[in-house]
Amino acid sequence: MRIGVDVGGTNTDAVLMDGRKVVASRKTPTTENVSDGIVNAITSVLEQSGTTASTVKCVMIGTTQFTNAFVERKHLVEVGVIRLALPASRGIPPLTDWPEDIRDVIGDNIEMVRGGYQYDGRLNSEFDEFGFRAAARRLKEKGLRAIAVSGLFSPVNSEMEELAEQILLEEIPDCTVTISSRIGRIGLIERENAAIMNASLAELSVRVVSSFRKALADLGISAPFFISQNDGTLMKADFVEKYPVLTFASGPTNSMRGAAYLSGLDDALVADIGGTTTDIGMLVNGFPRESSMTVDIGSVRTNFRMPDVFALGLGGGSLVTKDDDPAVGPRSVGFRLMDEALVFGGKTLTASDIAVAAGYAQIGAAEKVEDLDSDLVRKAVKRIHAIVADGIDRMKTSADPVPLILVGGGAVLISQDIPGTTETIIPDNAGVANAIGASIAQVGGEVDKVYSYDQVGRDAAMDEAKREATEMALAAGAAPDTVQVVDIDEVPIAYMPGGSVRLRVKVAGELDLDKVTRMDS
Repeated sequence: MRIGVDVGGTNTDAVLMDGRKVVASRKTPTTENVSDGIVNAITSVLEQSGTTASTVKCVMIGTTQFTNAFVERKHLVEVGVIRLALPASRGIPPLTDWPEDIRDVIGDNIEMVRGGYQYDGRLNSEFDEFGFRAAARRLKEKGLRAIAVSGLFSPVNSEMEELAEQILLEEIPDCTVTISSRIGRIGLIERENAAIMNASLAELSVRVVSSFRKALADLGISAPFFISQNDGTLMKADFVEKYPVLTFASGPTNSMRGAAYLSGLDDALVADIGGTTTDIGMLVNGFPRESSMTVDIGSVRTNFRMPDVFALGLGGGSLVTKDDDPAVGPRSVGFRLMDEALVFGGKTLTASDIAVAAGYAQIGAAEKVEDLDSDLVRKAVKRIHAIVADGIDRMKTSADPVPLILVGGGAVLISQDIPGTTETIIPDNAGVANAIGASIAQVGGEVDKVYSYDQVGRDAAMDEAKREATEMALAAGAAPDTVQVVDIDEVPIAYMPGGSVRLRVKVAGELDLDKVTRMDS
């Protein structure tokens, strides 16, 4: 028995799984005190199934709280930033392109020190330990307890950042340190930005993970719990306390993984239609296709792994105008749908009302929308499907038609085939696909390095990257006989010598519940 929970801005969803079978599910409103919402949702699925807390082997949780906190500039702490790169990169200091409103929160506590590596792991310049300790002491004098460290090409060689972390903990024993090589990929500025974001969430991450622990303890669940990250795999709770940014965009990822499980398809388009927005993504080998672009979060550029998701302003609560050419969205009643939509006794015309009036959705009281103008309903239905069709077209990389899986509570809005798709699938339990995605999440490992194929050879480089990624997955609790390579990406780097290629290898495997239970105890 395992429980999957997804904490969204509007709803908290929970599912109880017996192996790969859905035993019970529940959607409840998210509460201001998040742990209360989790307790309510889990209590409901346990009661539905007649299951006791002691039989639960593992709990997987997905959350949007860290993303929301950064985007809204809430619950962030001031950060000390140290870059190991001099004499390189002096012309573009940290925080250069950050918006003023968030720089005011993060502060302007920047230190630049000699150090870093070249693309192939050779030294850029020797690590200036004396200068680094001096920088650490200056940050300590300012009372800073959250420090972000970034080094030139540290994903290729992380030794200097790891040494920096040790020194910081010697100089400031009660600080939390984020080193960029554990978060981002090659690309100094974007990886540094991700590390600073992470450090700014240091206090919130401890509070959130503690609230999860308390919620499970209140329920009498002593099983280990994991938190899903944005590539569809799991992290241990204590790792999330250190690296909360890895949960960014885990909501759409969980929905897409849940869609793959519920439909039995590994390669398909997925549209997750909620109350306010529709997230469209592409499944490749059962995992979301990752974005190859830098990703803006709260107007800050980052390059850590993120699913390639296109968001549309269409959901069950989207407002519909009553004119000759009705507009649908992007404004929405959101979590107030149950109070404001016509079918629930409200006075606001929403996309859900249109679906009910058109006769293909059975929610609320259909008699409350019987008087809607039939021409308005027909045009609004056409507009809803056109919005989704446009989003689907944007996400496709070829003209070939592919299956479309609809999940989320707003999946009822779609009743017709979408151009460019072979079929439209709304699986059972589609409304809680996000929680199911969390419950079936695997354990993964990823390596992203630059290799010189002229020196080591392609096969040797590939074998080394696969071995390192597999070791990471096993250390995180994967069952050895289930680990598989799920993605390989090779990008030749023409401006570097020696047949240089940026090689990224990702592996994933099933969580070994017996192993993680022993590790947890």
